[in-house]
Amino acid sequence: MDTRELTLPLSRSANERLHAMIPGGAHTYAKGDDQYPEGLAPVISHGSGAHVWDVDGNRYIEYGSGLRSVSLGHAHPRVLEAVRRQLDRGSNFVRPSIVEVDAAERFLATVPTAEMVKFAKNGSDATTAAVRLARAATGRPRVALCADHPFFSVDDWFIGTTPMSSGIPAATNELTVTFPYGDLAATEELLARYPDEIACLILEPATHSEPPPGYLAGLRELADRYGCVLVFDEMITGFRWSEAGAQGLYGVVPDLSTFGKALGNGFAVSALAGRRELMELGGLRHPGDRVFLLSTTHGAETHSLAAAMAVLTTYTEEGVTARLHALGERLAAGVREAAATMGVADHVVVRGRASNLVFAALDENGRPSQEYRTLFLRRLLEGGVLAPSFVVSSALDEEDIDRTVDVVAEACSVYRKALDAADPTAWLAGRPVKPVFRRLA
Repeated sequence: MDTRELTLPLSRSANERLHAMIPGGAHTYAKGDDQYPEGLAPVISHGSGAHVWDVDGNRYIEYGSGLRSVSLGHAHPRVLEAVRRQLDRGSNFVRPSIVEVDAAERFLATVPTAEMVKFAKNGSDATTAAVRLARAATGRPRVALCADHPFFSVDDWFIGTTPMSSGIPAATNELTVTFPYGDLAATEELLARYPDEIACLILEPATHSEPPPGYLAGLRELADRYGCVLVFDEMITGFRWSEAGAQGLYGVVPDLSTFGKALGNGFAVSALAGRRELMELGGLRHPGDRVFLLSTTHGAETHSLAAAMAVLTTYTEEGVTARLHALGERLAAGVREAAATMGVADHVVVRGRASNLVFAALDENGRPSQEYRTLFLRRLLEGGVLAPSFVVSSALDEEDIDRTVDVVAEACSVYRKALDAADPTAWLAGRPVKPVFRRLA
């Protein structure tokens, strides 16, 4: 299969301009050009459906769109129609708009395990609000988060646990403790080690692996027994696992949960949802101390809430979650077959739920390798596939999937050559890609 020689001169120039004005050259570290092969970080001009075009005029089949937020595809007509209707009616007022009522009703109808909801603009605001609410409700200082999940918030309580902890006071870091995913005994040991100190357990209910049988129910029981708040971060699982989130799929109800990403199909909207008795502590109809829960000037912009309502309606009426799973299953099967055919099945490994696939690039010893990941990404880009992950959107069609599998097969043939040489550097054409979380720039 033919691939193209990518040079991307306009993207390179745009990347230099980005770094000159914007720290990191992007507004999300995961979008940084250090995450791509040297000289092959395309700067996007526009997108439509499952495809994007860079400023150099190259078209790509795109995966992981908008860091998993654009699950219906770019410029989805149903979402855009809802947004356009609101734009002519004003976007922000001095009092709540009726759109806030409608959006809350639509969200709670879609996620019936929640009793109240409050909207914001990004996931970090929602997860930090959940932590603050848990601390206020319990009177406890410590946060226990799942150590196996990569990201919860830009705020100090989480960032202090990563290698990028510069600027976070040690006293703040000491208030965050961690527990391993899937290990109830270790979690109970942690709760017993800090009696009456842990305000909440916060985790993604599922990620690259399914929860072990009984695990989420076991966490629910532990939270109840030790008097802490159970928080599900559903930024990714929300709607991709089921229209009612992972909590709807697995039948375990958290005290609080947070949603974002897919909720707006690229428009900025997130949500904190949960039990009324907890959520109302951030309101006006209780006799206790007030909790500064969420107060955002732009949290209720009408066009973003209109987008959210259109997304929720589209998911429920069109069976989007089932389509995401079907597309992901076709892609996973094709990639695994291509990797096996080229003799790299133990090195190019597809993981995760079909609606949320990622891939691992492993070296000759089976260890994760940034060098082999770089090689693989380079060949995908040259074949017209932009895929930091294999997370599908519903805008993909079977032709897109089949084309992607063809490109993967060609990439795997080069991967095999590098393994045989026990040295991928000849195929890198520059420095390897870098982890997002690392101590030094």
